[in-house]
Amino acid sequence: MKYISEFRDTEAIKKLSQHLHAITKKPLTFMEVCGSHTMSVHRFGIHDLLPENVHLISGPGCPVCVTAIDYIDKAVALARIPGTIITTFGDLIKVPGSYSTLEKERAAGADIRIVFSINEALNISVTNPDREVIFLAIGFETTTPPTAAGILRAHEGQIKNFSILSAHKIMPPPMEALIEEGIPIDGFLAPGHVSTITGTAIYEFIPRQFGKGVVVSGFEPVDILQSIAMLVDQIQRGEPKVEIQYRRVVRPEGNTKAQQMVDEVFEVTSSNWRGLGNLPNSALNLRSKYQHFDAEKKFQLVLKEPKEPKGCICGLILKGLRQPPQCPLFEKVCTPENPVGACMVSSEGACNVFYRYKK
Repeated sequence: MKYISEFRDTEAIKKLSQHLHAITKKPLTFMEVCGSHTMSVHRFGIHDLLPENVHLISGPGCPVCVTAIDYIDKAVALARIPGTIITTFGDLIKVPGSYSTLEKERAAGADIRIVFSINEALNISVTNPDREVIFLAIGFETTTPPTAAGILRAHEGQIKNFSILSAHKIMPPPMEALIEEGIPIDGFLAPGHVSTITGTAIYEFIPRQFGKGVVVSGFEPVDILQSIAMLVDQIQRGEPKVEIQYRRVVRPEGNTKAQQMVDEVFEVTSSNWRGLGNLPNSALNLRSKYQHFDAEKKFQLVLKEPKEPKGCICGLILKGLRQPPQCPLFEKVCTPENPVGACMVSSEGACNVFYRYKK
């Protein structure tokens, strides 16, 4: 199969659905870790194609959603410093902080610009040598290599008026944390985009230590149904392991050049995750060689105590313990136009996805 239409072929989808109904003998719960999977599951109505005893739950795979509220507070504080230019991906603009949003700060006069890459941010710093340009570096292993490349470019070009506020995170630690907390998960649909960079070795501890299968899945209906069938088959045979369904993109070794570049620029550290708390070895900070590009170290920020929005259950949703409609704010107060919690902001956020596709 080479073309998108083949992965949306009606007959192939029907056969996979029938196959799942035939082989599934007991109740099973699988977590789609990636926010893009959550979006695809609801967009294509995958739930309606599954046996009644197979359940999919969303996990902490939306980078905007899992970013702790104090990160937004730091970004807001940086935006308020005279002479700074904040550059960010569009998803972060509406994410509520404790007391403000980047959107509100921009309306109040802060220079906040939406960019599509760190290179755009670097170009802004070159053309504005008298201004301090800060890039809000956010995302999992997929978006970390471009940030690393940007830091190397800034270092080689001796760009002095550029820095990043890092919120880069690592995928396996929250998966481990959810299992150890006792969240009922029988297997994982692992993120395809992340795995193109990391390869599959990062997931091997899950079947080895916890006896749960992991299948790296693509994002089309055939991909997802086939991945679920692979997980069910592992359970039926009693052989949990890591498998790749998304073979047209993912290789076991991943992208070794990208991995080397990230390792050159970043080191592993602990980080606070929305809903999961502080997880060891779950994030990336700049190594000492490049810490002059760290916005937190470059600027002295004075922050108030972070404050979570009342009534928001985004943390429980990210753990798979609640569904968005169970939130008392969902649709009534919290909408994509007026988000109260981070899960309603990003197109990969579970609340945003439910809002758009459950109708």
